[in-house]
Amino acid sequence: MELFTVTLPSNMEQSAAQLAALMAEYTTNDLHIANIEGEAIAYTLLSEKEISCQAILPYFQLADHSQSVYQAASKALAEFIVTDMEPLILAAIIRRKYRNNHAIDAPVIEKYCHELLHGTEWDGLGTRFLDADRQRRKTKVADEIDRYLQENSVLNLSGLTSFRLQPYRTELAEIVDYALDEYVLDKQYQEFISLLKYFVGLQESKVPIVHLVHKGSHEFVLFNEKFQPFEPKPHSDKLVAEMLETEMNIEDMVISSLIAVSPKHIMIHTRQEDMQVIRTIETIFDNRVSLCTQCPACSPCFESNGTIQPDSRIY
Repeated sequence: MELFTVTLPSNMEQSAAQLAALMAEYTTNDLHIANIEGEAIAYTLLSEKEISCQAILPYFQLADHSQSVYQAASKALAEFIVTDMEPLILAAIIRRKYRNNHAIDAPVIEKYCHELLHGTEWDGLGTRFLDADRQRRKTKVADEIDRYLQENSVLNLSGLTSFRLQPYRTELAEIVDYALDEYVLDKQYQEFISLLKYFVGLQESKVPIVHLVHKGSHEFVLFNEKFQPFEPKPHSDKLVAEMLETEMNIEDMVISSLIAVSPKHIMIHTRQEDMQVIRTIETIFDNRVSLCTQCPACSPCFESNGTIQPDSRIY
């Protein structure tokens, strides 16, 4: 007895066997929990993109077991949609929303979406929030598929993801909008950094070297060539000063000071050389920058009993 059939999109025919195996795995687990004897359900390929769910009598009883089968199949289908079809759904949303905007780089926006949904971590808290968010999306999709299978015996995944699953598609559309905002902000920031690099290239060096000690987190201390702390004067170029005041955030204000000093060489003393602000300094000042992870001059600054003179400038 056939319970339902699932049809995959034409461009995903190669995944039919994978999806059939996934539904069988979920169903076997759920029916085992329900203490059903024997092979009660079988998933077979009717064609390259069609999967049939067959109930095997006498082990299967429609009134008693159908709900478990629908729920298990819905979980498997949700897993498949979120894992395999979600990138395609996002790409379709991007094409539809920005088809007349040729300034939008669709593959780049897709990459931003992927980072938002599947990045390595959120705010340094590891992957558990990303995993929980992914599970939430799967549950949302599974619940709607379960309701659909209760009333329908033919499920077309292309039609399902295009015209149903409205809450899920709305959420993905919001992710696309957020990714576009991130893309625009990053692009503007990179353009700003490039402009700063251009101004730095035009400047004449005012001092031979400065030492920038990164004490950790967002704390920086600026020293002169004699390793004495000092506070630079505001930038003399009004345009650059206004740009820095408008665009730079508090974390990057150290860059403003470095541009005002205009050193011939910058020695950054740090234990966190991969920190973003340090990478930005390297980008702006290019071959003027050297990194030190440990030297006799800076080591006291990183020791627990090391002290910095109270009049030094900390950012």
